[in-house]
Amino acid sequence: MVAKLLLDSKKGTVMRMNDQEYFRSCIAKERHLAQLLGHRHIEECYESAGTLWDNAQALPKWTRDWQACGPLLTEYRIALAYDGETQKAPGGVVSAGATTVTLCDHPSRDRAVMYAIVKEVIRLLEHHHLATSEQAAPLHPHP
Repeated sequence: MVAKLLLDSKKGTVMRMNDQEYFRSCIAKERHLAQLLGHRHIEECYESAGTLWDNAQALPKWTRDWQACGPLLTEYRIALAYDGETQKAPGGVVSAGATTVTLCDHPSRDRAVMYAIVKEVIRLLEHHHLATSEQAAPLHPHP
């Protein structure tokens, strides 16, 4: 597989993934979020590549569509912050809650922000799920 370099026209920086790898990583995040939100029969059909389905319902494209991603900001009360370029993050970073994403790793700032939001919601849901399961069944019960 040959890696293709993508230019972010807004910052003039180069992405590190090829189109297919980036697309698949977005779908993987969307699948993970859908599972955490309770969807159980998630499929991706060949005829509609890039769209995840739960039975006959198309799932939102949270990492690729603001109409799907936007409500996550308010529902999970995620604060966004931007920071400038550093040696480790040319082009700057966006922080969504406790999750930080390097802008140059995405085709646009919009896509980087949506990706960060989805990663943060996943982090929050996993943390909540872990805390709930630990309360329900402690690892080391006291006698």
